[in-house]
Parts: sequence; structure tokens; C-alpha cells
Amino acid sequence: MILLSRVADCLYWMSRYIERAENVARIVDVNLQLLLDSEDLNDSGMASHWMPIVKSTGDEALFARLYDKPDSGSVTDFLTFNRENPGSILSCILAARENARQVRDKISTEVWEEVNRLYHFVRAQNIKRIWASGPYEFYKQIKQSSHLLQGLSDATVVRDEGWEFIQVGRYLERADQTTRILDVKYHILLPSPRDVGGARDTLQWMAVLRSCSAFEAYHHIYGADVQPWNVADFLIFSETFPRSISFCLRQLSESLRRISGERHRYFSNEAERLAGKLQADLNYTSTEEIFRRGLHEQLLELQDCLADVGMELFEAYMFFPVVDPSKEDEEQGEK
Repeated sequence: MILLSRVADCLYWMSRYIERAENVARIVDVNLQLLLDSEDLNDSGMASHWMPIVKSTGDEALFARLYDKPDSGSVTDFLTFNRENPGSILSCILAARENARQVRDKISTEVWEEVNRLYHFVRAQNIKRIWASGPYEFYKQIKQSSHLLQGLSDATVVRDEGWEFIQVGRYLERADQTTRILDVKYHILLPSPRDVGGARDTLQWMAVLRSCSAFEAYHHIYGADVQPWNVADFLIFSETFPRSISFCLRQLSESLRRISGERHRYFSNEAERLAGKLQADLNYTSTEEIFRRGLHEQLLELQDCLADVGMELFEAYMFFPVVDPSKEDEEQGEK
């Protein structure tokens, strides 16, 4: 590896945090808008609407410690501004900016300036008033800044190992977020049998598509009919939609191979092997098989596998154990 492990780590996490902030902004925004069509706005209805979003992040215990009940105010604050939540938009942008600062010489001026601008936007003293005056515009700003950063990195950063680590962070995070958005609807928000195929069910599946910015792309392929199995098929298996799990895994595997210089069908570390295996397993799986096994169970398995790829990536490129000089001298003496 030519790239220092510290630099690789910072570029990877800068990219992951920006992608995570964008995904949180999208799902919160979509669910705020979904409330406009809801008739069940009592405490029970609000809890059933918002708690699944918190559960999808895996931070329900932290939320329960910080807030009394899941409603629009508490959940949006938890996911947007709460510094104690490492997955909040504010926490992610602060972390992304800190990682970018540490590798300032490895990214372009344009990328740094946009990361810095976004940082100062969310750190503004009146930011909560800005949010209260128009949540839609606030989340739109976060999403557009993320898109701009992706375009700037593609247009201004040299295509070397550093750029590949940016891609790895982006696509690993994006694949994970897509599994979580899809799982929220199917496993927790799935309506009662009498609602399947009804207006409420259609609205919720449309919300899933919008949470992945997939609404127009889905209709381009499947037309106006929104069916659960078609939504799952599109978000899991599409080879052309850039937020599908399959697309993300392909991009992830290709970037890992370019980093190591390894040829196709070979691997030089466990991260490459796991990513390639995950991609191959998905290639030989069908939507029918996933529904038969259980969509929720399959999505959890995907999340676990993606987490394993992240851990092995850290072991391969970003973690180097501290060497004890005395033991090193002993080993040299034995030789």
C-alpha cells in the first residue's frame, strides 16, 4: 500500500459520514411528508410511524434513554441535531469535516470548501430556527450538498487509491442504508392483511422508494403499479440503479480490486473475498427466493455481511498493531 493507513481511514470515513447524513435526511424528510396523509396522529399512531425509523438505525436504546416518547419532535431532533447520537445528521457532518481536515492535502480545494460550507451550515446558531421554518428546505440542503460533494470528488480528485477509498466508503454505506430503509417498511410498518394493496400500503411503499430517491426510476421500469415484490426486486437487484444493493456491491468490489491491484476472480484479503462472495450470492438469488426465506431475515444477513466487510477492510488497510520494540529485538536476535 502506497497510501498511509491514516489517510485511507480518513477518506473512507469522510465519504461514509456524508452518505449517512444524506440517507438520514432523505428518510426523515419523506416520513415528515408522509404524516400529511396520515389520519392516525394520536400517541400510538405517532409511535408506530416514527419508532421503526429509530429501530432501523439500531439506536433505539439510546433514544429511549434520551427521550420520553417517539413523536415527530423527538425523533427528528434525535436523527437531525442530537450530538449524543453518532448517527445524527449533525454528528455525521462534524465527523466528516474532521476527517476531511486531517487529509486536507489529499482532497481538492472544491471538495474541502463544500465540506466546510456544510459544516458551518449545520453549526449555525440559528440552525434549529432554520429547520423549524422549513424542514423540507433544510433536508434538501443536506441532500444537495451530498450530491455536490460526490460530483466534485468525481470531477476534481485524482483517480488514485485515495479516490477508491472514497468510493468504498460511499457504496458500503449506501448498500447498508438501502437494506435498512427496505427493512423498516416490510418488517415493522407492514400493514394488517386487510390493508395490503390498499391506499395506505401503496403510500408506504412509495415512501420506501422516495427514501431511496428511486420513485421515478422505479416507475420507468415497472410503470405506475407499486407492488412490494417489485419494489424489493428493484432496490435489491437492479443493475442500473445506483442505490440498489446489487449495484453498490459491484462498485464496492471493483474499487477494492483496484486498491489491491488483484485480478478478477482472485482476492488479496478477506475484505475482497467477502465483498465478492456477497455479490456472487446475490447474483444467484431471486426475489422469489428472498421472499420465501423471509425478506427481513435476508436483509439482516446482508447488514451483518456488510459490517464484516467493513471490519475486514479496517484490518487489511487501516489497522496496524503497535510493535513492542523489546519483542522486535528478541525476534531479530532469534533470527
